[in-house]
Amino acid sequence: MSNERKLLETQLAQSRKMEAIGHLASGIAHEISTPAQFVGDNTQFLREAFTDLLQIMARFQSLATAVRAGDAVADQLHAVDAAIKDLDLDYLEEEIPLAIDHILDGVGRISKIVRSMKFFAHPGGLEKTPLDLNQAVESTITLSRNEWKYVAEVVTDLDDAMPPVPGQRGEINQVILNLITNAAHAIAAKHGPSPAVKGRITITTRYQDGWAEVRIQDTGAGIPEAIRHQVFDLFFTTKEEGVGSGQGLAIAHSVIVDNHGGRLTFESAPGEGTTFIIRLPVDGEA
Repeated sequence: MSNERKLLETQLAQSRKMEAIGHLASGIAHEISTPAQFVGDNTQFLREAFTDLLQIMARFQSLATAVRAGDAVADQLHAVDAAIKDLDLDYLEEEIPLAIDHILDGVGRISKIVRSMKFFAHPGGLEKTPLDLNQAVESTITLSRNEWKYVAEVVTDLDDAMPPVPGQRGEINQVILNLITNAAHAIAAKHGPSPAVKGRITITTRYQDGWAEVRIQDTGAGIPEAIRHQVFDLFFTTKEEGVGSGQGLAIAHSVIVDNHGGRLTFESAPGEGTTFIIRLPVDGEA
């Protein structure tokens, strides 16, 4: 029976992962489209500005040719003055550097998303390998931005002294994604999908006494006392139909506890929020 349950959990985890990737793809496309639009718009502006500057350069070349030939240059000077006035060089002098900065910023944002996608989607195999837990957190925050940006601000406090943690990258990434998504949903359930004042998701990492810890805290409504014992049960959910399947926390618990010898617990206060706590043994053994 345990083998059948393990097979079911494996199949559910794979199904959940594919569902999450599909859902993320839509959000990632949206996140990339905005900086891509910045890049496109500003590149078009630079193209037009460069065309205008070429026209002025052509007028200066005509002026230089006339000067070298000893010809009258009044007409050429007038043409140069008119071109400079029409072009508004002061405006271009101010806007061109800004356009370049916007392009670099857009490219930087896209590059960050792509790096996060590569880290998140890396199969990593079934074996445990040294995992940068801070990078896992940062990459997942970047990829899940479309999940939380409308309802919450995300604040991080990551331990620079965190050592590599033995783990299966894909599974750990999936757990962190589930918990961040749940935090966003909890805040949205309390304040609405577009609150006037956003909630907060606080993510911290700490290394202490041989354990790596990740805390994901939200300012949602909290988990009622009466159902806390069911939180990690398979298919249990308090979310509306179509929002949650009741698999995420059950799979997360199995990944952390059964597959990695760690602990997944939570603290909750009604009306104030919930903190999920991942603890993983750094030496690979509980």
